[in-house]
Amino acid sequence: MPETDKEFILKSIKDNNVKFIRLWFTDVLGFLKSFAIMPDELIEALHEGIGFDGSAIEGYARVHESDMIAMPDPSTFVILPWRAKEEDGINVARMFCDIQKPDGKPFEGDPRYVLKRNLKKAADLGFTFYVGPELEYFYFKSSDVPPEVIDSGGYFDLTPLDIASDLRRDTILALEKMGISVEYSHHEVAPSQHEIDLRYMDALTMADAAMTYRLTVKEIAMKNGIYATFMPKPLFGHNGNGMHTHQSLFEDEVNIFYDPGDKHHLSEKGKSYIAGLLKHAREISLVVAQWVNSYKRLVPGYEAPVYISWARTNRSTLVRVPIYKTGKEKSTRVEFRCPDPSCNPYLAFSVMLAAGLKGIEEGYELPDPIEDDIFKMSQAEREKRGIASLPENLGEAIAEAEKSSLVREALGEHVFEKFIENKKLEWAEYISHVSQFELEKYLKIL
Repeated sequence: MPETDKEFILKSIKDNNVKFIRLWFTDVLGFLKSFAIMPDELIEALHEGIGFDGSAIEGYARVHESDMIAMPDPSTFVILPWRAKEEDGINVARMFCDIQKPDGKPFEGDPRYVLKRNLKKAADLGFTFYVGPELEYFYFKSSDVPPEVIDSGGYFDLTPLDIASDLRRDTILALEKMGISVEYSHHEVAPSQHEIDLRYMDALTMADAAMTYRLTVKEIAMKNGIYATFMPKPLFGHNGNGMHTHQSLFEDEVNIFYDPGDKHHLSEKGKSYIAGLLKHAREISLVVAQWVNSYKRLVPGYEAPVYISWARTNRSTLVRVPIYKTGKEKSTRVEFRCPDPSCNPYLAFSVMLAAGLKGIEEGYELPDPIEDDIFKMSQAEREKRGIASLPENLGEAIAEAEKSSLVREALGEHVFEKFIENKKLEWAEYISHVSQFELEKYLKIL
């Protein structure tokens, strides 16, 4: 680690009265894990890491091989604004960690390492992968069931000053203090549903930012007596939470998706990248929409993209290419619309990149765009036009992913096996559960 990085961190700790440094990492499912160290331990931690028991972390290691090292990434040092104690001036900072084995080699089960490995493959081809996700979420009065909304606004509604407006404002201010740039925020379609869009970044920085964003939304809400959730479909009869992910590849400062001579302003590599996303969409669905509840969102009629096709303006397609604006070559991008914000962003960005790169490497041909409203087409018409659908449930998604060599390679053998194993357990638990719907529908008539 450069001495300048260490000096900057130590000076920041002293100047800001930081008494605790939280070391963050994620498990295979994308749940944030953390433990705290004191400033006196930081220098040793930066050079040697901190040991912990990996057998207690989902998808990590078995008991007999459980020793792991959390190695802090000094570039991710920030002070957590919501943890400040005004009465005593004490602050808390955080750093993301790379997980290593005792011999210092990267641990294959670390989702951050999975993304780094896929980004290296892109880098070896000369590409830098940029992403800009749109993470939607709900505010509820509490975590009680059934959930109770705090507003009845709709898409882009300017509601009278209320707690939701204040929560969004405070969340954005907190993100900006941590160096996470926000493009804009607004009310979404469903009651009590909101969105804060992050300015595009390289994929690793964005994955860290997405994890920070989710926690920040929840922390700011909790400080105000409100519960925030990124659950894909918490309300029956309303739109669910999506994470439309804008993505592009650059060679140095040049956006390789852009071609001024093409009628869609898309290069051949850009077209092949989209074709890769479309061809492998069913295989990667399990990773970008990983929960039983994810497939309650991915149904026709709620703006959720379930049909495997692409377009420029048609938002019923799986992939959308925003219309080119003169002088905005760097903004040429692909929007993949089926992920939801409860996924593991490290793994989700990995499989999206893998699918797109496969398209480029194999020279996949992009079919014509579908600008008609696919939701209004009959099944026969969709079949005639070759429009397939995403998996309808978690079980179908597991089956598609399990036979996918692309997903196995992108995740690596360790994460692939652990992820599939966990999802099979979830699906088995779900299909054996007797729901309230079944009791109300069948108990009195059967």
